[in-house]
Amino acid sequence: MSPPPNELCPSVKNILLLDSDGKRVAVKYFSDDWPTNSAQEAFEKLVFTKTQKTNARTEAEITMLENYIVVYKFVQDLHFFVTGGDEENELILATVLQAFFDSVGLLLRGNVDKKEALENLDLILLCIDEIIDGGIILETDPNVIAGKVASNSIDSGAPLSEQTLTQALATAREHFARSLLK
Repeated sequence: MSPPPNELCPSVKNILLLDSDGKRVAVKYFSDDWPTNSAQEAFEKLVFTKTQKTNARTEAEITMLENYIVVYKFVQDLHFFVTGGDEENELILATVLQAFFDSVGLLLRGNVDKKEALENLDLILLCIDEIIDGGIILETDPNVIAGKVASNSIDSGAPLSEQTLTQALATAREHFARSLLK
């Protein structure tokens, strides 16, 4: 009997973007391996403490933690992590990490630091959604990812389901103001 098709696809357990103190900037979990927020934070702390002394600034590094493969890279005061199961291919996880890293760099126009990331958090979360859905890798070309995210953030005529929260609130405010003026 062959395994279900989703078990044959490479998958990602989580994507983490932490600051230089190990605090969350943007994280997304695609697995029930960490069912509670405290379990997620404990894993983030473990990943951060095990990797903070390494020099992963020029290229991605790979490590094994608690039966997970973690691929990571640092820039300025941000730490990028992609986690997969111990059976995943490290090169595929590294490709996802590089796609995330490069997409964020394109969206932030090269100013990749915590302040800029927090100001553009909606773009970073959209970026994660364009790369991975439910743990399945959708796209790894940073130009395509950044293009989709940028077009979503510019298109105010898009349906509310495709807008960021800020855009949706602005659209709602605009419609409300119009209804008051009538």
